[in-house]
Amino acid sequence: MIAPLRRFLPFSPPLADAAELSQIESVLKSGWLTRGPKCDDFEAKMASYLGAAESLAVSSCTAALHLALKVLDLGPKQGVIVTPLTFPSTVHAIVYLGATPFLVDIEPKTGNLDPELVRLFLTKECHKGPNGQPIHTKTQIPVKALLPIHYGGFPADLGAFWSLCQEYNLALVEDAAHALGARYDGRLIGDPSLRPADAPPNLVAFSFYATKNLATGEGGLLMGSPSDLIKRARVLSAYGINDARRIYGRDNLRGTWDYDVVDLGFKYNFTDIGAAIGLAQLEKLPRFLAQRQERAAIWTAALESLRDLVELPAESPNTVSAWHLYPLKLHLDRLTLDRDSLSRRLNDLNLGHSVMFRPIHLHTYYQKTLAYPKGSLPRAEDFFARELSLPIAPALDLLDLTAAANLLVLLLKSSARV
Repeated sequence: MIAPLRRFLPFSPPLADAAELSQIESVLKSGWLTRGPKCDDFEAKMASYLGAAESLAVSSCTAALHLALKVLDLGPKQGVIVTPLTFPSTVHAIVYLGATPFLVDIEPKTGNLDPELVRLFLTKECHKGPNGQPIHTKTQIPVKALLPIHYGGFPADLGAFWSLCQEYNLALVEDAAHALGARYDGRLIGDPSLRPADAPPNLVAFSFYATKNLATGEGGLLMGSPSDLIKRARVLSAYGINDARRIYGRDNLRGTWDYDVVDLGFKYNFTDIGAAIGLAQLEKLPRFLAQRQERAAIWTAALESLRDLVELPAESPNTVSAWHLYPLKLHLDRLTLDRDSLSRRLNDLNLGHSVMFRPIHLHTYYQKTLAYPKGSLPRAEDFFARELSLPIAPALDLLDLTAAANLLVLLLKSSARV
């Protein structure tokens, strides 16, 4: 009989202290709660952190992805290659614009979009059009962009993807919701220097949702090059107003009623309250990343001897993970419990966890609207059936986490097939 943990261990609690409270208090006392000077400061500091000249803070990563595709002029009868193993918002952003998602399967180890399968899709299912961009032969839909995610904070193979984007004239849009602080080839995900010279456009979307490595409750960030894409996204994020800063009156709270809408935009602006939290969190980000790595190491040390029962996450060569997730994969053929049964047992034992993600084509809406039946993307389906995301948030006590790791070891050993 396995005893439960003495108290429930949550999956991803936030971590905030007096620094966040002080920043929020300064906003409340300023008399300006929506987008204002704190947003400007936050955008500047995020751009500096990522090695860029400019960034755009918005209401969510979903908004950032929508804007990224919008400034590329994506629309109906155009397509985007995208991973099936992601949160639905990644694909929603494509569908919002009337475009077509082309789902390509993942690398089994990392959970990231597989560049070799992308190349196979481009060579076997597409032909090149007049501008070098691929056209999907069956539907005659031109493919305009490639949209990988950095699953769990583990960087996708950007070198391989840039090679494909340059060869096929595809924009590269990165869903980096999990990847703030991750590195590829020694550079942070989002650093514009990762885009090769004269390459097609690159846009990168980050998330500041409550569970993320930098958490403001809600919020997102858009990075991109060439920089004129961010300038257009800024207009679109504020209703399409030519210069919303004149209305906000951020310098002296004396804005103007005079404005002009030059494009069909959205209400995707960030707020000074969110930016205030973000400024405090950004100062702590290096510590948060180190704490996530430290907590991931606890799970790895505990589970190392059970590699016959589970597959542990690991960084690919030339990358540094942001360790947003610790995605454990079960060898179900060697266990008496399936993933869902194991998940229920963990809940009963007070060990919080999650599963990331149900593949896009298995959701009811996309079963109705996309031509990807169950079984058509076997790697993503297998990953989903075997994955458990274990808690590694900085707010978690190390002793509590060690006790949780020991509990999971006992549970796995007791569930092993004889």
